[in-house]
Amino acid sequence: MLKLPAIPKLIIERTVMATLLEDYGRSGDIASSYTLPAGQTAEACIVAREDGILCGLDYAEAAFRLSGGNVRWEKKSTDGDRVRKGDIIATVRGDAIEMLSSERVALNYLGHLSGISSYTDRFVENIRHTGAKMCCTRKTTPGLRLAEKYAVKCGGGANHRFGLDDAVLIKDNHIAVCGSLKDAVLSVRAQIGHLVSLEVEVDTLSQMREALDLGVGVILLDNFTIEELRQAVAVNEGAAKLEASGGVMIDNVKDIAETGVDYISSSKITMSAPAFDFGLDVRIIGAK
Repeated sequence: MLKLPAIPKLIIERTVMATLLEDYGRSGDIASSYTLPAGQTAEACIVAREDGILCGLDYAEAAFRLSGGNVRWEKKSTDGDRVRKGDIIATVRGDAIEMLSSERVALNYLGHLSGISSYTDRFVENIRHTGAKMCCTRKTTPGLRLAEKYAVKCGGGANHRFGLDDAVLIKDNHIAVCGSLKDAVLSVRAQIGHLVSLEVEVDTLSQMREALDLGVGVILLDNFTIEELRQAVAVNEGAAKLEASGGVMIDNVKDIAETGVDYISSSKITMSAPAFDFGLDVRIIGAK
């Protein structure tokens, strides 16, 4: 069974509260307030309108709960579950005005995060027969990095760095400013702690050989062709972990994985995932 990281409740609530405040604007949901009587109770089902991988239940629950309407939430599925069109993933019951006021925020989180987990699953499925892992990048929606990287995990993918302080990734611009790949690596090694990992991005096989000579343990092969990736794997002989990145698409990820690289990273799984479609089917019950 997929082991998912737990996102602290405090972080979820802080993120969702900011989103609710954005949507409430200056005076709240005037449409619901002006059309529904105070004290009206409703119940609703959240329904999947397509097939995919579910993600974002805790964010949706927080949206309803933080709206202040004493909404009772019951989930029927779990993040990471494969859901089918028509599946009821959760039910909601409580104050009708508050429920409708928080509906869009709840469904936005579910649709966005389930879209990422479902899109990630498509990439993962294409490389499942290989030893490669599908990774996300730091190209995420501002303010939603933790949630989006969690969604990648729900889809069976792996996480790269969460931030600039996680690990050292020496990129082409670092090398350009520092003067050489060797100088950049030696400078980093002289200053980082013994628990901080180091990865170097290379553009050519020549640079890769230089990184290997320096004993770099993880090498990112940037925009290598399929043939160049095969050559890199052959030259490496298992000395370092190899990560392929740049130009990774759903239709070429299988070919990339079959070259023998260890990791494949792509911003596509977070930045280009289509939203997953959910609906909220509401039924009015009566006064509280």
